Amino acid sequence: GAPYQITGCALGFFLQIYLLDVAQLDPFYASIILFVGRAWDAITDPTIGFLVSRSPWTRIGRMLPWIIFSTPLAVICYFLVWYVPSFEDGKVIWYLVFYCLFQTLQTCFHVPYSALTMFISDEQKERDSATAYRMTVEVLGTVIGTAVQGQIVGMANAPCVPVPGDVMTQGPNSTLQLAPEVNNTTEVMSPPITLDQTKNAYMIASGVICAMYVLCAVVLCFGVTERKESLRPRSEPMSFWQGIRLVMGHGPYAKLVIGFLFTSLAFMLLEGNFALFCSSTLGFRNDFQNILLVIMLAATLTIPFWQWFLTRFGKKLAVYIGTSVVIPFLILVVCLKSNLVVTYIVSFMAGASVGAAFLLPWSMLPDVVDDFKVNNQDSQGHEAIFYSFYVFFTKFASGISLGVSTLSLDFAGYVTRGCTQPENVGITLKVLVSAAPIGLLLIGLCILYTYPIDEKRRQDNRKKLQEQRDSESDSDTDSSEPTNVV
Repeated sequence: GAPYQITGCALGFFLQIYLLDVAQLDPFYASIILFVGRAWDAITDPTIGFLVSRSPWTRIGRMLPWIIFSTPLAVICYFLVWYVPSFEDGKVIWYLVFYCLFQTLQTCFHVPYSALTMFISDEQKERDSATAYRMTVEVLGTVIGTAVQGQIVGMANAPCVPVPGDVMTQGPNSTLQLAPEVNNTTEVMSPPITLDQTKNAYMIASGVICAMYVLCAVVLCFGVTERKESLRPRSEPMSFWQGIRLVMGHGPYAKLVIGFLFTSLAFMLLEGNFALFCSSTLGFRNDFQNILLVIMLAATLTIPFWQWFLTRFGKKLAVYIGTSVVIPFLILVVCLKSNLVVTYIVSFMAGASVGAAFLLPWSMLPDVVDDFKVNNQDSQGHEAIFYSFYVFFTKFASGISLGVSTLSLDFAGYVTRGCTQPENVGITLKVLVSAAPIGLLLIGLCILYTYPIDEKRRQDNRKKLQEQRDSESDSDTDSSEPTNVV
């Protein structure tokens, strides 16, 4: 699970600031790249999900071949996303093409991998446990992605460019910082770190992440055994729109997906803009990568707690508590003046909520699939469709959040590599990391309140599915007896 999160975290936290300050694209074009790339990624998920569901069973399974063949091409495209070409005219097309290609190839990895949860065990308890381990490693992947990308890039931070009215001095880590004006004159020292060094740092970080991607894919392919499906025959393949009607026509799935669509959009707005908020609004230009690392570390450390909590008190209560715990701290970070200690505290609590947001949707999806199987016994073999449509909606939300936020910064007058930003940019960033996420979280929680699968219904579904499997096993045994006699 680590490759998806390592690359996703690096792209989510750093791609926006990379396109603006390193590749030096206009915010409008950067917003197009971010939105189109994520929207394309969202569209590919149900497409790949349909293709996976129609794939024949092979000697190594039905999911694993997709992972094996997509990995080499995915790492090549990922590396080229972080390469700044020498030409200027086609730079936007360069990033758009390789970003979309990488998202497509990564989907060929992630959709089959996600659906594997349904093919490693038939027991809800075992699947919940496997999901907790999986999400712990995935969140650990976000820590690795943040650490590798942040620390390598942080050592070669792109120098800011003073705007009219700025007074500069040499600051820590060899980056220029604003300083009080002394007698209206001060010496401006040239930073030893060049933009070319910053570009090289991004390439080194991407190379390290590519190596991790390949290593984790190898571990998955050699370490996981995919179990063959139950004896019940799979349903006939269906069209794209039939798939939408199938999954969205199941009430619990629709409520779960729409509810988490809003909560995911909230966290993606926070993820995509927090680095710029820390560096531009709070003034922590040399600390933002450490602040992001605290978020991911907190998410990793709290995953076991949320797994215990949902087991002890139920998944719905875990959703309410885990999602809402960050709200007071999001208010705090924009109301107080710039304070590094407060920012670290807010980052830790945000990480705790991120941990819940990572674990709970994937822990609840198998329950919805089981509920669908109980109520639609003649429609089987659609696990990949359910998972791919969930990923589709969350990635579409990500595309909207990245595109809208970057476009908002363009309208606010964002200055590329500027050491200071206009007041409207600061206000816009505060809305994007506080007011908007809080509103979206509250909407999502209201929708999830109507989610009908509680612990009693989960246990009833588990018993009914076990009865179905026992019945199928008995039928298969009875049908094989005459052959054995002959």
